[in-house]
This record gives sequence, C-alpha cells and structure tokens, in this order.
Amino acid sequence: MTRPTARVLALLEILQTGGTRTVADLADRLGVDERTVRRYVDHLIDLDVPVRSVRGRYGGYRLAPGYRMPPLMLTDEEALAVLLGLVAGRRAGLVTTSVAATESAAAKVRRVLPEALGRRLDALLATADFTAPACPVTTPETGVLLMLAEAARDRRPVALTYTAWNGRRSERTVHPYGIVAHSGRWYVTGADSDSGEVRTFRLDRIEAATELPGSYEVPQGFDAAARVLSGLAEVPYLHEVSLRVQGTAERIRSRLPAGIATVRELPADSAQEGGPWVRILLRAERLDWVASVLAWLDLPFVIEYPDALRHHVRALARRLATCADAMGEM
Repeated sequence: MTRPTARVLALLEILQTGGTRTVADLADRLGVDERTVRRYVDHLIDLDVPVRSVRGRYGGYRLAPGYRMPPLMLTDEEALAVLLGLVAGRRAGLVTTSVAATESAAAKVRRVLPEALGRRLDALLATADFTAPACPVTTPETGVLLMLAEAARDRRPVALTYTAWNGRRSERTVHPYGIVAHSGRWYVTGADSDSGEVRTFRLDRIEAATELPGSYEVPQGFDAAARVLSGLAEVPYLHEVSLRVQGTAERIRSRLPAGIATVRELPADSAQEGGPWVRILLRAERLDWVASVLAWLDLPFVIEYPDALRHHVRALARRLATCADAMGEM
C-alpha cells in the first residue's frame, strides 16, 4: 500500500472519531498541505464514503451521521503486524484459542487484503522460519483469562476452582494482582485466601472462576512478572539443592533466571577469600543437570546439600577429562 493510500485511510480514521474537522487541522494531522487534503477527501467520496463538506467560519469535513468504517482497512505494516502477531503468538503458546480459530482469523484478514499485498504476505509466511522451537501450547479458557484480567484491573476478588500440580483440587478466593505470560503459559498472581500468602496459579489449571463483590489494594511496587518467576523457582521437584558460589548476585542472576533459581547475597562477614559469595537455592528433577549448570557457571562453589550431588559433579568431571584426553590423542 502506497504512502498516499495510507494517508487516505488515516484521514478516514480521523473523521471516524466524530465532529467537524477543519482543512487546516487535517493537513496538520496528516503532514500534507490543504490542497492534498481536498484530494484525499475526493478519493474517499469516490469510494462511496459519505464525507460531508461543512461551510462557514468553522467549516471543514465530517462523516455523515451513522456511517461506520468498514470492518477492516489496514495499511501494509498493519496487515503484516496482525498476521505475524497471530503466527508468533501461536508459536509462543500464548494464543488462548484453538488452532482452528487462529487459522480462521488469519484467513479472514487475508481475504480482505488487496491482491498484491496478500501475495507478498503469503510469500513471507510460506518462506519464514524461526530459530527458536515452538513452545508447547497449554490453552486456558479465553473467558477465564479475560475475566481475571478485568478483575485484576478493577481490583475485584475472584473465586477459583483450581487443580494443583499434585492433583489436589481446591476452592479458594484470590485477589489478582497481575496476569503474566511466561514460556508458553499464562499465570495469575495475587493474594490467596487458602494460604494467606501471595501465590501464583496456572490459568490452564483453573476449572472455574467467578468474580466476587468487594475490592482490595495491590502492594506498592508489586512486580507481577518477578513474582511469577520467583514462584516458579520454588515449585517442588524431586531434589532441593543449596550451593554457595563465588561471584556477585548480579552476575549469577544474569546466568540463572529467577524462574530457575533463587540467588541470595551472603553477609559480608561470611565472604570467603577471593571476593563475594552468594547462596543459590534451586529445585531439580535430575542432579546431573545441576552438575552441568555448575560447570557452565565456571565459578568456585561449595555444595551444601544434597550430598548425592557430589557424585554427579565428580562423574561429570571424569567424563570431561576423558573426552579432553581422547581429543588430544587424535
């Protein structure tokens, strides 16, 4: 779509907001001269858009009463944004509708586009690839997501029917502080009546949600995304691990995101030789994975628990040494 065509659509959007707009105002908003504005108006009239000319000191242009813009009129960049947004949202696991609904929406957008633009976007979608693998999709109910978002915005309590990771089903009241998307899943975090603490809940595990009367206040400076990440790091796994690692908390957090581990600075009087140390707390299903993380960190460390982790670290060290020696003999 050419720049003049895009500005004709922009003119229509301005007129759609209602009222009479002077030629000077429209020229200023569109970044063109007044003669060009009149030419754009003539183009809209040729498209059967009912633009009315208002004469007099406060005259200009307005749309006929009752006119509504066609359902979809997009510039090239807007069309690209919509279609790529659908594709990217599905790959990221964030679209809360079925695959069929996503494909149907994309097809509707495609059908109303000009032929030339549609062919170009088809070419992009047919040839584009992604370096990151698609996230597994866990689709919550769209109605639950939207209702919780409204409740968080309006500060309204919500009654939830929730099934936890261990299969335990419960009824609880939650004060939603925020909605967060992370790694292909949607979460709600807020004050929980069942535990009396701030908790995080996966939306795809919510069976039912009902808004309740009342209101509440969100704690000053509450960071919903940070709380979700820290909550994920505390999810029960087979092994609980505690380590002391030499390095600054900032450096280690840059390598171990909050969703994986909790990093705590140690008091200055507990620092060992060589600089500051931190304590890392994490949970894992496999201790050999923790050993590989320690090798990747490449920093001095002390294993506090479990003792079984020492075996995995020694085993990894032996494998690395064996591989290094084998490479030297080739």
